[in-house]
Amino acid sequence: MNTTLSRRTFAKVLGGTLASMGLVACGNSNSGSDSTDATNADTAKSGTGFRTVDQIKDSGTVIIGVFSDKAPFGYVDDAGEYQGYDVEFAKRLADDLGVQVKWVATDPANRVPFLESNKVDITMANFTVTPERAEKVDFSLPYMKVQLGVVSPDKAKITSVDQLKDKTLIVAKGTTAETYFEAEHPEIKLQKYDQYADAYNALLDGRGDAFSTDNTEVLAWAIQNPGYTVGIEALGNTDTIAAAVAKGNETLLSYINDEIKKLGSENFFHEDYAKTLEPVYGDAANPDNLVVEGGQL
Repeated sequence: MNTTLSRRTFAKVLGGTLASMGLVACGNSNSGSDSTDATNADTAKSGTGFRTVDQIKDSGTVIIGVFSDKAPFGYVDDAGEYQGYDVEFAKRLADDLGVQVKWVATDPANRVPFLESNKVDITMANFTVTPERAEKVDFSLPYMKVQLGVVSPDKAKITSVDQLKDKTLIVAKGTTAETYFEAEHPEIKLQKYDQYADAYNALLDGRGDAFSTDNTEVLAWAIQNPGYTVGIEALGNTDTIAAAVAKGNETLLSYINDEIKKLGSENFFHEDYAKTLEPVYGDAANPDNLVVEGGQL
């Protein structure tokens, strides 16, 4: 990623102005009614609503939900191609399945519904594992770990949760930040946005005093935006990031878990970090504190 991007340009990549491209974008695959009809036929044939590994292979396409606006994990570059840490894993998974990828852009709140409605086979969108989500979808072994962080302007830096009293904290809907602050700090006023771009622009415009989401993301954003600092680098529990499939899709879940174990033996996720995250974080983060190889914490 070009680390000289302007604030507004980076905010656009990081959050949401790509909505005009539509909900579904395709990479190395065909789109349209033929693909949709084939997917519907597969799910009807399975009798489960979701597609098994064999059905995905037979179709020649795996449908994967990723962020289009959350650099450096999932975003669309200037050439219209999906890039990022999650995307690299998704591409490798598709290659090893021997199929092409149909990308579906998602926002945080739609990650579970898209699986429940079978709009996607897999979600790989910086998806934090929580007990509540695990009741609705099945998570793979982890491939990353994360905590919450809080970014704020240097001129009014937030370094503790206590400082957020009587202030406005920006969050994205459907994120662990929203859940955490609602449960643990109901006294803090939350300003919620559907898209990451809107949330970051609200911070840039001074509509809120701070923004909270995964520490991996706010660290990257603060590096790109002089005048802002992650004053709270680790908040709440250490969580894990994983892929997710529809509840009960055991064949696909087993395939992904086996893939994660195999890729761990190749040191794949550290290489993924070096390609997609290190250019952003530089020395600000230790890859061993973020990357999970082989599904083993």
